[in-house]
Amino acid sequence: MLAEALEHLVQGIVTHPEDVRIRDKELRHGRMLEVRVHPEDVGKVIGRQGRTASALRTVVQALAGREQIRVDFVDVDRKPGRGRH
Repeated sequence: MLAEALEHLVQGIVTHPEDVRIRDKELRHGRMLEVRVHPEDVGKVIGRQGRTASALRTVVQALAGREQIRVDFVDVDRKPGRGRH
């Protein structure tokens, strides 16, 4: 439910909603939702000084209740384990 809610929120913000992917990962200390968006949309989901990303994290935490949820934002061109070139 959390991944679907986050996907819906992010798709409403971005220019390329078809490129939004949410990956739900189980971690030792909770879950992580990894949000992948089109490179042109990274700035939109992060927002000025991270305000949009922070707001999205707040909504997800409110929906999660006591469960620990981490939300990470990456663009679709970025390879795991590599920085930007």
